[in-house]
Amino acid sequence: MILAMQPFYSDYQIVATLGPSSEGEATWQGMLSAGVTGFRLNTSHLSIPQLQVWLERLAPFLAASTPRPPLVLDLQGSKWRLGQFPGCTLAAGQRVRLVCAPASGEPDVLPVPHPDFFRAAPVSSGEIALNDAKLRLRVESLEAQAIGARVEQGGAVLSRKGITYTQSPYRQESLNDTDRAVLECTQRLHGIRYALSYVKDAAEMAHYRRQIGRSAFLIAKLERQPALDEATQIAESSDEVWVCRGDLGAELGPRAMAAAVYRLSECLQGLRVPVLLAGQVLEHMAEHATPTRSEVCVMHDALLKGYQGFVLSDETAIGRDPVASCRVAAMFRPQAEP
Repeated sequence: MILAMQPFYSDYQIVATLGPSSEGEATWQGMLSAGVTGFRLNTSHLSIPQLQVWLERLAPFLAASTPRPPLVLDLQGSKWRLGQFPGCTLAAGQRVRLVCAPASGEPDVLPVPHPDFFRAAPVSSGEIALNDAKLRLRVESLEAQAIGARVEQGGAVLSRKGITYTQSPYRQESLNDTDRAVLECTQRLHGIRYALSYVKDAAEMAHYRRQIGRSAFLIAKLERQPALDEATQIAESSDEVWVCRGDLGAELGPRAMAAAVYRLSECLQGLRVPVLLAGQVLEHMAEHATPTRSEVCVMHDALLKGYQGFVLSDETAIGRDPVASCRVAAMFRPQAEP
């Protein structure tokens, strides 16, 4: 056996994110057969018409599956994302401009369609992290609705990728228009769950619970230090909690992120709801046929600490073999044979 003991929750979960690599029914069936227990769509990357197309295709497949897997829809909540612009690669030392706009036609002008992002700039660290901190910018000038910045860590950047300040206390807490449209077209559907991104604290999660309703299945995504500090109270307004290391690492830096996740992992049973681990769980398999030894060791240790399962992201959304990634994750199911 792979596990020497049962995790705190016996129902092991594998939530697989759907995307360009996993948009066909044959792949969905292969993922279920491999051990997936639920699917996920990140609505931040979809227009409402695109979401409706996904739902129309998924609905009959999910209804015919036994047991029926839930479909998790990410809501953006208070998370900041870039708007639409030509994808580009930024080089270290390059100067760029961030503007308060939904779109831009210039690769060195990055649109950020969130007025509160610019209001947050004066009380933030001056460092901007993009796409789970794969890129970093340093603020050089501030205007009411524009920021001049220099690239400190370059790389490729695309539309709709996450953007944040490292260690910023500021956040406007509300559902945006897209989130409300997602709720409007999905709340009456069977088996839908909602994952709230970038929850700040217990007060914000309680606000979402009141706004969305008691009957909805709500997942709190812990991606900020204040959320980790109030994880127990956040869980009181949640049906499930995800510890998301991507944005958490972008905000805290890798070492502080690792320490924060470790501290939370020591007290998972106090949350009294299922807790899943997310963020580069099997990232190596996005481009390779097998996981790293480090990845499988972390998964093993996470289950022994009390995590109920994992959320696969790029591995299944854009990876080379989504079914293989699910099969590796399923090796850790209690009672599974090595």
